Amino acid sequence: MATSNEFFNFILDQLSLLEGISFRKMMGEYIIYLNGKIAAYVCDNRLLVKITPTAQKLLPSSHAQPPYPGAKDMLLVENVDDKNFLAELFRAIEPEMSDAKIKKW
Repeated sequence: MATSNEFFNFILDQLSLLEGISFRKMMGEYIIYLNGKIAAYVCDNRLLVKITPTAQKLLPSSHAQPPYPGAKDMLLVENVDDKNFLAELFRAIEPEMSDAKIKKW
């Protein structure tokens, strides 16, 4: 099931307190970047963030799960209604995220 436009637009609105947010649509799902680094995926109407030590502290009850079959596990963010929490989460994990790898064809 692909992510609905309504849910994705809601997530973008929830991330509006942050500067440097961009995204890429891929096969009905989305990759969210923060200042050029992959921060999260929006898949099947779920927001999943990269697993970092800080993300695990801020999301202690979240279970690791892949955004799609065969992908690396990420942490499910259940509290997507709290803009301030999402901004805090993304700002806190940014220093722990690696730069996006550019694929060469």
